[in-house]
Formats: sequence, structure tokens, C-alpha cells
Amino acid sequence: MPLEITHEDFMTPQQTLALKEHCRRKVQDPVPDERKHPVRDWAILHLALDAGLRVSEICSLRIRDLILDSDNASLIVRHGKGNKKRGVKIGNALRTHLTEFLAWKEKNGESTAGRASLFVSSRAGGPLTRSAVYRIFKANAEEIGLPKRFSIHSCRHTYASLLYRASDFNIRLVQKQLGHRSIQTTQIYADVLNEDAVIAVDRLPQ
Repeated sequence: MPLEITHEDFMTPQQTLALKEHCRRKVQDPVPDERKHPVRDWAILHLALDAGLRVSEICSLRIRDLILDSDNASLIVRHGKGNKKRGVKIGNALRTHLTEFLAWKEKNGESTAGRASLFVSSRAGGPLTRSAVYRIFKANAEEIGLPKRFSIHSCRHTYASLLYRASDFNIRLVQKQLGHRSIQTTQIYADVLNEDAVIAVDRLPQ
């Protein structure tokens, strides 16, 4: 089925920043509740927003999939859509955060062995499920009043839109980062974000 997206699928830069700042505040001033892990949840949402991974890809990440070298930071997605393997470059802010997250895991007795899951369930102890990641996003989104239409997958769409602009509209770079098999799929983002449309409608007779 062809990808169908419109502007309602993207968070604005202001909404994205608000979500990030909210998660940071929860880490700095956590509410005592052993069932919740704001440190883990912030790492998940930061990764979704700054790497654009699919939910299944986030849940499948293992420690060995993090390449956190200062000059070559990336994530290895071993089983993406179509069972394709790819590398996803990440920026310094996310690299630093993930480095700190690994230290937090070790401090809290979670395994940091190569094949250990990056994100684990606080109840079952196994890999975090997709439904759990959906709930984590929804809970944080509701706490800052984001529109209900947004889901964890909105983070991927938002990442694509921001990366497309930040890369000076380099559609092939976005394709590679997202792991799209066809450039036509990525082109949908370019069509939705076409700045020419904004210019054109402003030129209509008033």
C-alpha cells in the first residue's frame, strides 16, 4: 500500500521541542513510581525523534547495535522492513544521550552485554514491546497537550520532515536514513513539504 501522509502527520518544530523538554524535566525531577522509568522513556522518544526508526526497529535494538564513536556515531538496524539491514547516522546530542543511557543501565543492574536488549520491560524484564512504546509516547504527548492524532509513528514522519529541510532537501539522504526501498516512497515527503506551494498560495489574489 502506498504511503499516505499529509501535514497532520507531522509535529511542528515547536511541538517536537516541547516534547523533548518535557521528557528532560521528568528525568531531572522524577515522580516516585517504580512502574515508570522516565530515563528509559526519554531515551526511547529521543531516539524516535532524532533517528526516525520504526517502532519495531526500536524494540529490536541491542547494545551491539549502537556505534557511539565520536566521529562515526550510528545505529545498526539489522532487521528493518523487508528484513533489510542498514546503518542510521545519528547526531552528537543523541550519541551523548545514548552513552549516558548505557551508563544508567549498568548502574541500575541492567545488562549491557552486546546481545542484551537496549530497552527492557520493567515488569517482564524482556525486550520492550511495541504496545509499550505506543503507550510511552501517548502518555507523554497527553501530558503536554499534543493533539490526539499523533502517535509514536508521528516521530518518524517528523524526523523525515526536519531532516529533509536540514539537509537542504537531499531526498536520497532521507531515503537512506529512513530505509525506504524506493525513492518514490521518500518523494512523498518532498511533495507534502513542497515550499513552492506555500509561495504560490500566498501569491493568489487577495
